[in-house]
Amino acid sequence: MKRILSLACLAAILPLGLMAGPVEHTPYVNYVLRCTGCHGMNGEGSVEGGIPAFPDSVGYIAESEMGRRYMMHVPGVVSASLSNKEIAEVMNYILDTWAEGAPHYTEAEVTQLRAEEVTDVVAYRRQVVAELAAKGIVIADYPWP
Repeated sequence: MKRILSLACLAAILPLGLMAGPVEHTPYVNYVLRCTGCHGMNGEGSVEGGIPAFPDSVGYIAESEMGRRYMMHVPGVVSASLSNKEIAEVMNYILDTWAEGAPHYTEAEVTQLRAEEVTDVVAYRRQVVAELAAKGIVIADYPWP
């Protein structure tokens, strides 16, 4: 009897959820759904997993033209099932959270940078690191070969 009652309750409330329409994800929700699996809720990443931390790094990367291009080609962005507008919003959430004052992305910039070819994101990150190191800036470890 409980199972029948549960199914009846589900049948009664399910249409209410459908009538509400699609759920719009905020940049925070998209960060939680798309980024925390690797970078964590605190943006700390995982040295063992080869996932760089956001604090004290992402802002420096976002201030570099090469770095901005790199960020649009990291695996989590490349594989995200988000629009360019939503990617800009999530990236801006990340920048606001871990890189106060870093320049925001626009939808147009995301569209342009994602269209540019980066064939080896690991090698490209090394170039970004070298560019920043030449300015005396050291960013989060990234143990990939």
